[in-house]
Amino acid sequence: MKKRTQNNESVSTALLLAAGTGSRLYPLTRNEPKCLTIVNGKSILERMVSSLNRKGFKRLVVVTGHLEKCIRDFLGDQIDGLSIEYIFSPLYKTTNNIYSLWLAREIINEPFVLLESDLVFDDSLLDNMIYPDRIAVARMQPWLNGTCVTLDESEMVNEFVLGENEFSCDDKYKTVNIYSLSLESWEKVIKQLDKKISEGNVNSYYETVFAEMVSDKSLMFKSVSFDSKPWYEIDTLDDLAVAEKIFPSKIQKTPGLVTNTISKIFYQKILSAVSTPQKQMGVLSVSK
Repeated sequence: MKKRTQNNESVSTALLLAAGTGSRLYPLTRNEPKCLTIVNGKSILERMVSSLNRKGFKRLVVVTGHLEKCIRDFLGDQIDGLSIEYIFSPLYKTTNNIYSLWLAREIINEPFVLLESDLVFDDSLLDNMIYPDRIAVARMQPWLNGTCVTLDESEMVNEFVLGENEFSCDDKYKTVNIYSLSLESWEKVIKQLDKKISEGNVNSYYETVFAEMVSDKSLMFKSVSFDSKPWYEIDTLDDLAVAEKIFPSKIQKTPGLVTNTISKIFYQKILSAVSTPQKQMGVLSVSK
């Protein structure tokens, strides 16, 4: 019988989606996957695994695709008390994150935290995400775009607003692409994912499923604000330049990990070639 986790019990499994090609970060992603991009001497992936270890996670499942051997070689099968498993997506070039999430349906049978592999964040922000059925959000700003949500008076998600939008930001919150799901919620999500995939919707986003389920009240998320500490999503070289300013370089390395490096000269040329965007996230204001 599957164990049901109550909403006040912490989650110790994480699912990381890391199958994409990271084309907008080229040439950094020519020989390494996006999650191994270096941010001030430490890769996105190492930062994330360090955070999961510090927060007591015991199991990490990684959905791989582009240059998946690099991720396997980098992480191995265990780091400290964190066991690591892999799911390879053979269709990673022609599918999107809805397909990656669907691939996890048979290997994950417990509550878990869902993360995307292009995020850097202060690990204290995970403190309230380790409980089931949560969504990480930050107050929407005019310079941000993409999926956002509205909240009710009890800070539960009312609705998802998908994709680019031109609506007022006053009552909306940007999704940070970190979610936690109870086993009960996950089982419901799997049914909807099965339906989408069987219909051939392999190149859409899992947020479409979440949006429909929140709308019909079959899925509920309590919001967790990420406004109090820094976080950043790295999609482009411009984003990387901003992240370099936000996150410090003096961070201890995680035992068992050897951070890959790229030429410092090449890296500095890239940073000097990009202009810092005006996009801001979290509580920080980044200047040129």
